[in-house]
Amino acid sequence: MSATRLGMLGCAAFGERMMRWRASFVGVVLWGLLAGVPTAAGAAEPDVAMVRVPAQFIAALGAPGARSGDNAAEWGLWTVDPGNRGVDLDRYPILVREGGLASAGWRFDGEDWWLEEHGLIMEQPVFPVPPRRYRVTGDRGTEAILAISAPDASGRMHWRLSDGATLHDVTHLACRAARYRPAAGARSCTPARADPTQFPVDPGAEMPPVAGCAKQDYAVLIVIGVEAAGR
Repeated sequence: MSATRLGMLGCAAFGERMMRWRASFVGVVLWGLLAGVPTAAGAAEPDVAMVRVPAQFIAALGAPGARSGDNAAEWGLWTVDPGNRGVDLDRYPILVREGGLASAGWRFDGEDWWLEEHGLIMEQPVFPVPPRRYRVTGDRGTEAILAISAPDASGRMHWRLSDGATLHDVTHLACRAARYRPAAGARSCTPARADPTQFPVDPGAEMPPVAGCAKQDYAVLIVIGVEAAGR
């Protein structure tokens, strides 16, 4: 195991704890009915059954103090830990030689690629995050229900957090993620221009810029439960 992989424990350890927790149960665990969960607007969420899931990750955009918004169409979801499936920057030439196909089975997009806090190239999340209710945490003592609505007539997807939680409260600070796209035409943005000495990134810090790229930092929310099907 490389030093980079060892250093991933700040983000990946949570997923490992979740797997150990699930192993102590038999079958699918219903998280009970979450009755009358208050929203930021003071209303109450409908009763909803939640199912524990292996850790998933939401890439979110918004002000740290926000409790709700209408931009969830710009959010993405990784249903598996993308860091565990990432490619080291020094192996980028191999990724190119393989036609962009990573050993984990995902395909690299040179016009739209992601890095995590240790400089691993990640697969893209699924956009937009599917509309449903999620139980989310930043692994810092706060959990909340994140309700994401289906697109409205204008395509906006509304979101809100329960219990007065803010986006910062449920952000896992050790997990950093940024999206890189060309800033000056095709092929101007490549992982080959990333500086490995700028990694790892401190918890909560911005991801490093890469020459020729437009960078967008995302907050990472850990999903520990999802709304049960049919609810």
